[in-house]
Order: sequence, then C-alpha cells, then structure tokens
Amino acid sequence: MIKINKKDEVITISGHANWGEFGKDIVCAAVSSVIYTTINAIKKHSSSAISFEDDKQMTITILEKDEITNLLIDNMFDVLHALEEDYPKNISVKEN
Repeated sequence: MIKINKKDEVITISGHANWGEFGKDIVCAAVSSVIYTTINAIKKHSSSAISFEDDKQMTITILEKDEITNLLIDNMFDVLHALEEDYPKNISVKEN
C-alpha cells in the first residue's frame, strides 16, 4: 500500500500500491505522476518553496506557503484522495 501522510509542513510518501506487476502498476504510476507534476510545477514557480528528497521514501517539505504553492499542494491532495476512493486497498492518504 502507498501511504501518504501530511503533518504540518512535511509530506511523506512510502510503499508500493501492489495493484499490478512491477512496471505495470497503474496506481503507482498515477501517484508518481501526480506527485512529480506537482513538485515540478512548484519548483518552476519558486525554486525555494519546497525541498524534496526521494530515497527510501519521498519527503516534501513546504518551506514557503504562498498562494500558488498552497493551491498546487491542495490540488495534489484532491487528486490523491480521489485515487484513494477508487483504490482503497492500494493507497492511504492522511492529512494531520
């Protein structure tokens, strides 16, 4: 299961959806696409708005809370929650 947790200004993403075989998992591909598109859009807007690490888990730290960054993060979570509704056995999204 992919676990996404937002606590204060830190977002962590870990796990694997296990919906399909490795390399053909549409849930994992959708989550990755949404996250990387959001990160790239924020970085294009302001290179200092977030920090991002992709090691054993992805970690996004929000450093600047401006209108565009907030809008993009909110949109990312809207899409992730929609995926969670469609694939509840494969993705869990928590916002604390």
